[in-house]
Amino acid sequence: MLLETRTVEKPWGRDTLPAPFSASGGRRIGEIWFEPPQDLPQLLVKYIFTSEKLSVQVHPSDAQTEAKGLGRQGKEECWLVIDAEPGAVLGIGFDQPLHEETMRRAAQDGSIENMLTWHEVKPGDFFYIPANTVHAIGGGVSIIEVQQNSDITYRLYDYGRPRELHLDEGMAVAKGEPYDMARHLVLPETGDVPLVNGPYFCLDRVDGVPDRTTVARYHGCLLVIPREGTATVEGEPVEPGQCALAHSLDDVVFDPNGTCLIAQPVRPKG
Repeated sequence: MLLETRTVEKPWGRDTLPAPFSASGGRRIGEIWFEPPQDLPQLLVKYIFTSEKLSVQVHPSDAQTEAKGLGRQGKEECWLVIDAEPGAVLGIGFDQPLHEETMRRAAQDGSIENMLTWHEVKPGDFFYIPANTVHAIGGGVSIIEVQQNSDITYRLYDYGRPRELHLDEGMAVAKGEPYDMARHLVLPETGDVPLVNGPYFCLDRVDGVPDRTTVARYHGCLLVIPREGTATVEGEPVEPGQCALAHSLDDVVFDPNGTCLIAQPVRPKG
């Protein structure tokens, strides 16, 4: 089943998008969302296109949202860079450990931007972003984001834009620490690549037909996101730029010359 899309205009978006997407009428498109289906509400997939830096922000964990009685899951996410202008960067974690008060003052005076570690990126860079990680997406990048389906974002700094900040909530969950580069991958041009294996979801890059190891990890409903070539999901063609729900991996026919991302939530233990 093809998922419905939501095209979101943003002041930091772009009026020229990488194929197969396009922006018309001078619109600045920042995000294209795929509406999570009833059979798989835990995950959200989106494309993000930037011309300017996004806010410095942080997301809470499941345990933290439960403790506050928010009744929603937290947010862990990951980014796959699919296009990047020369010098494009992603800000993830800090150059050195920060105490909470230092981080709060830096958010208030704007110096937090320079304390972040800005990673220069190119297509094929992949980053997993755990909850509590302070981060910001730079300008000039296009990424696929796969995340827990949560809208809880605490903005710490927004470059003077007239939007609400959430310093108290953000400081309560933000970790003032460097990013663990073991969570960063550079994808090879070919081959199946396990990108995420829990704790909240699995994500794989499949090159052609998935190998046995990949197949063994997927049971039940999953999302199929073609990057090259056409996949067939339950008899329906799915092209790059689309996303589909499959009720089983057996319901997917992969293009032997194509590449796809496949994603699935991890069932809680117990």
